[in-house]
Parts: sequence; C-alpha cells; structure tokens
Amino acid sequence: MPGMTESPIVEARGLVKRYGDHTALDGLDLSVPEGTVLALLGPNGAGKTTAVSILATLLRADGGAASVAGHDVMSAPVDVRRRIGLSGQYAAVDEYLTGFENLEMVGRLYHLGKRPSRARAVELLERFSLTDAGHRTVGTYSGGMRRRLDLAAALVAAPPVIFLDEPTTGLDPRSRIELWSTIDELVTNGSTVLLTTQYMEEAEQLADDIVVIDHGREIAHGTADELKTIVGGERIQVVVSDPVDLEVAETALKSWAVGEVHTVGRSVNAPVVGGASTLGEVLAELSARNVALLDVGLRRPTLDDVFLTLTGSAPDEDLAVDTDAETGPSEDTRELEAAR
Repeated sequence: MPGMTESPIVEARGLVKRYGDHTALDGLDLSVPEGTVLALLGPNGAGKTTAVSILATLLRADGGAASVAGHDVMSAPVDVRRRIGLSGQYAAVDEYLTGFENLEMVGRLYHLGKRPSRARAVELLERFSLTDAGHRTVGTYSGGMRRRLDLAAALVAAPPVIFLDEPTTGLDPRSRIELWSTIDELVTNGSTVLLTTQYMEEAEQLADDIVVIDHGREIAHGTADELKTIVGGERIQVVVSDPVDLEVAETALKSWAVGEVHTVGRSVNAPVVGGASTLGEVLAELSARNVALLDVGLRRPTLDDVFLTLTGSAPDEDLAVDTDAETGPSEDTRELEAAR
C-alpha cells in the first residue's frame, strides 16, 4: 500500500494482563508498520479489547512493553493519546447533543479551535452520510447512525494511528462497505490502523497482516492467503434440510475428509481432495441415505475455516469471561468509551 514502511509505528512485546485468576493476555507480541492495517482476530474472550485498551493507554499491562508512534504507553500516555484515534465496541456519543455538536466538541477537546472544529464536523458528517441528521439530537439516531458518528469522532483530529475495536458492528452492509472505503482512504493517505473484527470478510478486505489470538496469546500470524494454507486444499460444505440428518451427513463426509469435520448449525464442512469428483461421490452417498440438502458447495478455504481449525469454534461462538463478552459493555470497554 502507498506510504507503507518497514518501521513499526505500533509495537508490543510480551504483553501480559491478568484479572484475578484469569489471564487475559499471555505474552502477546504485535508489530504494525506505518501505513498498514493489522487485523486482530480471535474468538470472544480471546483478549482483543484488552490489547487495544493497553495500546490506547486505558489499561496498564502487568508485564511486557508497548509503544505507539515512538512513545511508551506506560511512561508517556499523554503523548500516545495525542497521536491516536479510538473507536470502541459501543458508540461513545452524547445523545443530548446533535451529531454536529458531538463532533465539534471532540475537535474543541483536541484544541483544534472553534472554526477548524466546526469545519471538520461538517466534513465528517458528509463523509459518513450524516449531513441530513447533523442537527438532530443523537437520541433520535438509529444504532447504525450512532455507530457511524462514533467512528467519525475517532477521526476528528486526523490521527496517524487509529484503533478500531469491531468498527462495523451494528452497521448495515452498505454502511460497512462505505466504512471499508474510508479505512482504505485513510491508509492510502498514510494512517496506520489496528482493528479487531469478527467479520472474516472484513479482515480479508482490509488487512495487510492478520494476527489470530486465543486465550491471550498468538496462535497464527500472516496474510489472509498465508493463513489459509494452514487449512489447505478444498472443502465440501453441505447444509441439511432436517437437523436429524446431521449425524448421517457427518459420518458420510468423514469417509472422504482429510482433516477434521466441523458442524455449525445445519452446515457440515470437511477438507477433501479430488475436487468435483469427490463432491459427486459425497452427493451420491447422501442421496442413497435419503439426506435432503438445502445447499452444497465445493470451495477453497476461508478465514472462517482457519478459525475452525485453530480454535475449534466459529468466530462468534466461543464466549468467555474476558473484555469481549457479548453481554454488554465490560469495565474495559467502558474505559475505552471514556477516552474521549
């Protein structure tokens, strides 16, 4: 990508964070070259938000070291904050102010001055398709609109480093694609982005580099294509019409599988060799066993398959007790939202 250099602008070495008996981060290393996008992927509870919280100076690590834009996150937190933009999992906007007032306020807090703050607010409202709603109070906004406003607030000061914690959660497909375009534009202009996401397509679309973590430690690292080589080969996926046929479908696919067979909902997925020929044999076997199918496909591995192979669960299934829980904002996430 344009502006890309080899020098890491975000770096972490051996990060450790504990909550009582629970270890959220267990020696995590990260390195993000300037002008690139790093996607941090992992099941819920893997430690993604904890890592972002430490890099954003909202939490202190119990071990290890980290720096952002050449400043140590422990000893120089104010210098780090001047160089980052942050959008957490939950929109941190004031519902009693208008969208314009929210963005203007952030600009004033960054000491941009009244006139530049107002101009930047107008610019960002337009970029995120909020111009028509800019003078309405945020309490009247939909969830997706609030999310877009929160993302705009993270960009008010045009920071060189941007942390996005699951940035497209709650956005419709069109808004998600618009945000991807915005991130591409930011990186083209020299910004560096570290994002966490549960959307495999998002990581594949945006990231120059991907780190997969589980239980607070790295379990895989590489580009999307490099990670897919972990799974290898082709995969047959069948979706049964009746859940009672799942066990029969699993048994049938195991006869051709060259690795572990995974079942999610009514879908059974297995790595195979032989391509279309093997698919024909599988379909003949399932037909002979009177298994009705809703869908069937032969495809190359995806990042979802990488998740299944490395962690044993789909990205949104493995719920744990860390800061990424699905039950609402955790203490760490609330600290993220309070940063502005």
